[in-house]
Amino acid sequence: MAPVRLAESSYFPCVSGSIASRYSAAYHYRFMYTAQSHLSKSRCLLFLALLAFSGSLCLGPNAATAQESNEILPLSHVRAGMQGYAYTIFAGDQVEKFDLEVIGVLENFLGPKQSIILVQLKGPKVEHTGVVAGMSGSPVYLDGKLAGALSLKLGVFTKEPIAGVTPIQDVLNPPSQTAAAQAATQQFGLPSEASTRTGLPSGSALEPIETPLVFSGFQPATLQQFANQLQGYGIMATQGGTASPRPDDGRLVAGDMAGMVLVQGDASINSACTVTAVQADRVYLCGHPFLSLGDIQIPMARSRVVTTLSSDLASTKIVNVGGSIGTITGDHLTAVTGKLGAPPAMIPLDLTLQVSGAEPAKQKSLHFELVNHPKLTPLLVAITTFSGLTQNSLYGEGTTLHLSGEIRLQGHAAVQIENTFAPGDSLSPDGLPIALTMQNVFTRLFANTFEPAKVDRIALRVESVPGRKSFAIESAWLEKGEAAPGEILRVRVLLRPYRGPARVEETTVRIPEQVSRGTTLRILVSDADLLNRASRGFAFAGAGSGPTGLDQLIALLNRERRNDRLYVGLFVPAPTLLWDDKELPNVPLSQINIVDGRPTPGSVQVLRESLASEASIPLGGPVSGVISLNLQVR
Repeated sequence: MAPVRLAESSYFPCVSGSIASRYSAAYHYRFMYTAQSHLSKSRCLLFLALLAFSGSLCLGPNAATAQESNEILPLSHVRAGMQGYAYTIFAGDQVEKFDLEVIGVLENFLGPKQSIILVQLKGPKVEHTGVVAGMSGSPVYLDGKLAGALSLKLGVFTKEPIAGVTPIQDVLNPPSQTAAAQAATQQFGLPSEASTRTGLPSGSALEPIETPLVFSGFQPATLQQFANQLQGYGIMATQGGTASPRPDDGRLVAGDMAGMVLVQGDASINSACTVTAVQADRVYLCGHPFLSLGDIQIPMARSRVVTTLSSDLASTKIVNVGGSIGTITGDHLTAVTGKLGAPPAMIPLDLTLQVSGAEPAKQKSLHFELVNHPKLTPLLVAITTFSGLTQNSLYGEGTTLHLSGEIRLQGHAAVQIENTFAPGDSLSPDGLPIALTMQNVFTRLFANTFEPAKVDRIALRVESVPGRKSFAIESAWLEKGEAAPGEILRVRVLLRPYRGPARVEETTVRIPEQVSRGTTLRILVSDADLLNRASRGFAFAGAGSGPTGLDQLIALLNRERRNDRLYVGLFVPAPTLLWDDKELPNVPLSQINIVDGRPTPGSVQVLRESLASEASIPLGGPVSGVISLNLQVR
């Protein structure tokens, strides 16, 4: 086993480790300097000078390595009553020491042969703060040997800081997962009300210490819109900042802080927990899972503590996120693991907001980079797009928003994005539908069962037009009720703009030459969504037949009609066969009976009508409503 890199700490008491409370730093590893009144000033200065000189010989200025043993303590040697200590950061970069006492060992607590050491934390700071969010992973030493990592806390509003420790053997040897097994072993934290319903009151249950998910550049109102989804992942959202990368970011020791990079750029989202051990280029953190993602490739970054916020409800570390230092390679039951070095590539997202109606037109562009993961990317795209739009200085409520852009994928055609959104009368932000639309598209891409969707780049453009531009279909009529095969017929539609005078739009439909006389045709005047459903049936809603490959899925996404157009579709009473992503209109019943028995059951859908032709009129705002007209062929 490679030697474990242990904690570093300042020898000097003048480097404060206070936590915005009346308590000062109590411990500085094995040395605690206390000025004595009988020492003269000159003797104090000489003593400090000698310490500074010896420290510089070992590790450079202001730093020293705690003389801990490289040995680990097996779980079988842990006994109740053992005295020990642990390391974490309360403020700045100073790793601090606090005491603890073993209460006992909980056998098979996390699962079969997955035990936990129960400890009580001691010392002025931890008795004041309790178990702190972000403290998970703090290395625990018993008899001078590395015994485990802080990972669990007991209850809320408890009078004593009781914590659980993951044994070090489980931290350094987390269970491996194959790609096929990861989906079956996902474990997400339950919201507190869910645990209450299942008979596990949060006040008396051992739960994982929260790993703060640090949002920098996001307002609380933004996170509130996605609170239910974040809570479903068991995420504790906190606000923080970013710190400029430093040359020493990658020099991690036990007790430092690091975490995952989910979003970076003009805003950032990062997790933060404490480093348990470093073996060569391998890093072990947290002592428990972050999101139980299994084997992953997510950038790892250094975290720097600004201060520790003490709270009876939930104490937490306020964190700035530093530079990327490597890759998070595993997120398992007993530890998060990483590797120092170059971080993996992320997905660039460029978002441009342009405000029209003013001279000259104004625009502002933002750049983000997002992690590429099927469970995280759809939600991260939604949150980042919503924040980048609504927190933009050019953004204003009460405007019509036109969204356009593309999603470029490796080895496939780009997904084209185009839709228009008008402000509503509810209190929901006008930019939220754009975020949810993007989340839906990415969910469909990443949830496909054919191949991984490898996204190269996302480019989005939002044009803001003053006023609310939306249209409701009030009525429609034909110039006559009968027509001959091959004849062109005019269709007029009465539209009601939002708080505006009614207007009439006109288009034409052509009667198919092959239609038999006496046949009744149906003309559907509708918005995009209803015509999509009428022409694709259950397949549009995600049930029944669907695409058989990523290319077909992209083709379906690009064929979906736009919501800022008025559509007129002509349906003939002939069956349409929907087979995977293909639409086969006017199929004879004899052929349908042959084809329907050959594919996989459920992959074929038959509609009683076929869409013979359609016309559309762009209106510049969302359209809603439907009118169905009958036409007799003479």
